[in-house]
Amino acid sequence: MARFDTTGARSESVRRSNLAAVLRTIHLDGPATRSDLVAATGLTRSAIGALVGELAQLGFVVEQPSGGGGRPGRPSPLVRPAPGNVVVAMEVLVDSVAVAAVELGGAIAAIERQQRPRAELPAAPTIANLTAMAGELLAGLPPATRVHAVGVTVAGVVRRDGTVMVAPNIGWHDVALAAQLTEALDLGAPVVVGNDGDLGALGESRRGAAAGLADVVYVSGEVGVGGGIIAGGRQLTGTGGFAGEIGHVPVVPDGRPCNCGSRGCWETEIGEGALLERAGRPPDGGRAAVDELLAAAADGDATARAALAEHGRWVGIGLAGVINVFDPEMVVLGGSLAQIHPYIAASLTDELATRVFEEIRVQTEVVPAALGGDAPLVGAAELAWDLVLADPAHAP
Repeated sequence: MARFDTTGARSESVRRSNLAAVLRTIHLDGPATRSDLVAATGLTRSAIGALVGELAQLGFVVEQPSGGGGRPGRPSPLVRPAPGNVVVAMEVLVDSVAVAAVELGGAIAAIERQQRPRAELPAAPTIANLTAMAGELLAGLPPATRVHAVGVTVAGVVRRDGTVMVAPNIGWHDVALAAQLTEALDLGAPVVVGNDGDLGALGESRRGAAAGLADVVYVSGEVGVGGGIIAGGRQLTGTGGFAGEIGHVPVVPDGRPCNCGSRGCWETEIGEGALLERAGRPPDGGRAAVDELLAAAADGDATARAALAEHGRWVGIGLAGVINVFDPEMVVLGGSLAQIHPYIAASLTDELATRVFEEIRVQTEVVPAALGGDAPLVGAAELAWDLVLADPAHAP
């Protein structure tokens, strides 16, 4: 005979869950009336009133008259995020670092990005740089601002405890980034770290092109190629938290050497270096060289256009396998892939037409990232806010 769990939920657990549901709704969907919150959560009006009151006491929301919208009866108060609540988002890429303060509700209160040479930079000076940037950024915010958590996105393979196991394009191995930043920042706030592909997917699924979709693949191309997968509304992380390394799917058995130590990875065919080499330009030219290539293509340069078309074909070859495996509603192209999308869309689409099951292809949309290069940084902020939204009454 089948047995079922008959353990009832304690009232405290229910209250905590409901409090989280209300604050998450306001964070993700924006200001809402109490009536809107009743409809969104399925809770009673009296329950919503009590939960909103508790969130106001905790300093997370404020209420104001809604105006009524012309409807009869007493207007339902508008509940909106209270000012002065932020998380710090940080980004470590191959050629740049960034720090932002992001408010409850997703608005970016302040942001600073610094370019750096495309060279292997040790973790210690990078952490010192991020710490200094965060200090300057936070000093410019109102004195009463509360920093609840820190989220970090990094172009590398990240373990669940915030250790960067390997970041081949910046030369990192076994860097306890979460622990080291916690000590260096000394904010009394927890630090969480994620892979840039995973957090790009999170950012786009909450604030970007894929907002509201449950099955999404995010692919970002710069020096390397990363990815993130959301399946059934949940981030696909794998056993050790390393899922989504689609840039290292082998596509050419005896192909070019990859920075990961293997050969023929998809990254070696669709990274910036491969694109520039196809166009007869130095492969280490970086973003400036890509911009010059796109300018040439816009002016009708045949070599530039041919290189981009061939690049789109290789994007399609790898992407076809990803789409066939995950059957997503949307594929979001980030990083330089978003930048070059107008020039590769035709050849990419042609390749998918011959390699993807028609039943899957007709329901999968391939689009550039709506957040552009900020998608991973926005995702880092969302990762940090998740620590608060899970249990607002005991939030950091």
